[in-house]
Amino acid sequence: MNFVKFGIAILLLSSVSSCKWEKQKKGIPELAKNGESLIRVNKFLVNKDEILIRNFVRRQQWDMKATKSGLWYQIYQKGKGKKAEPGKIAVYNYSISLLDGTVCYHSKIGYPAHFRIGQGGVESGLEEGILFLREGDKARLIMPPYMAHGLLGDENKIPPLSVIVYDIEIVKIVDE
Repeated sequence: MNFVKFGIAILLLSSVSSCKWEKQKKGIPELAKNGESLIRVNKFLVNKDEILIRNFVRRQQWDMKATKSGLWYQIYQKGKGKKAEPGKIAVYNYSISLLDGTVCYHSKIGYPAHFRIGQGGVESGLEEGILFLREGDKARLIMPPYMAHGLLGDENKIPPLSVIVYDIEIVKIVDE
């Protein structure tokens, strides 16, 4: 929802800088009205995805937990290695699929992916979910669109507004 508020603020600021004040005063109530509509639509989509995920988890009979942000996670194999922490590098194998089971992406055997935790560049759901894990853990992360690829998808294999399922194995946590 912060994304919607940010977008509204940008619209308001851009209209202020591009028009004379007298002209824009007339347009502000209309922008506010549209902003309220966007917030309602956003709440509707978030609730729809919550129900979709909850029903999916129930059908799969997975014992998952949900965070306040909307990420669902399940650690189904516990490791004993280093804990993932901001600033460290997570090396991991993964598979990303849609709720219908379509596999969109996966790491190649022998070539795990990696990223520096807390630096961005990956889905916000992965940034959040990785912090629950340690070396050797295998887990599932279910991310609603706003924590994954959003309104547009990835414009390749992940469609717009898609809930995604990450199946992830932490190979190593590097202390660099």
